[in-house]
Amino acid sequence: MRYSRQRELILEIVMGTDSHPTADWVFQQARKQMPEISLGTVYRNLKRLATNGNVRTINDGTVVRYDWDQEPHDHLKCKICGDLMDVHLLEEDIRKSVREKYNFEVDDVEMTIIGTCNKHNTIMEEK
Repeated sequence: MRYSRQRELILEIVMGTDSHPTADWVFQQARKQMPEISLGTVYRNLKRLATNGNVRTINDGTVVRYDWDQEPHDHLKCKICGDLMDVHLLEEDIRKSVREKYNFEVDDVEMTIIGTCNKHNTIMEEK
């Protein structure tokens, strides 16, 4: 892949956060350092970075988020604030269970577990 200053900036932005950003968020951050960058440039470069394996895409309903962490992992999603948090579940146990129960060979496991994060749990407990 040929070097691109815009792509390098976009990659730095994604790698600089654990928030699993959207393209729009990356665009807003990139404009702070490169005001002339377009949203289309951000989308094209995120797609290329994902295709080349530099970032992962996470489909969050109708929104695509990006993640720099290439290691297999899953996510917890807060149904109140929408935050995504990385978790490492016992993937091998899930693969084995699916294989035995459904006679299905698993290639990859990606899970998003939806619930309420600790920011909101403490508020609910106080009520």
